[in-house]
Amino acid sequence: MRTVNIGGKQIGLKATPLALLYYRQEFKSDLIGDLLKMQAIADDPSALDSVALLQIAWAMNKAAEGKGKTFPRFESWLDQFEYVDFSDADTMTAIMNESAEGFFRRGIRTATK
Repeated sequence: MRTVNIGGKQIGLKATPLALLYYRQEFKSDLIGDLLKMQAIADDPSALDSVALLQIAWAMNKAAEGKGKTFPRFESWLDQFEYVDFSDADTMTAIMNESAEGFFRRGIRTATK
């Protein structure tokens, strides 16, 4: 688990099987598949899907907050942030690293490696 700063707020991220389930339930898509699509960021920054990155952060934040607790839907969660600074490499790196380390124990080539 790690903490990142998004829009001036500290949020916890935890890449767990629950995050995979939350992502599927909310976005009707597979978190791992969407994460793998972003592997090209290292070679081509235009491959970044900013909404998908925030969706991944949302699912991992929900997993970090704990099962059974009330948690906002994605749109409401986004509304709590005044801004998202995509030029902040530390935040993007933390989201990608938590994903890579939590979901790929043997490693994955991400934008941060």
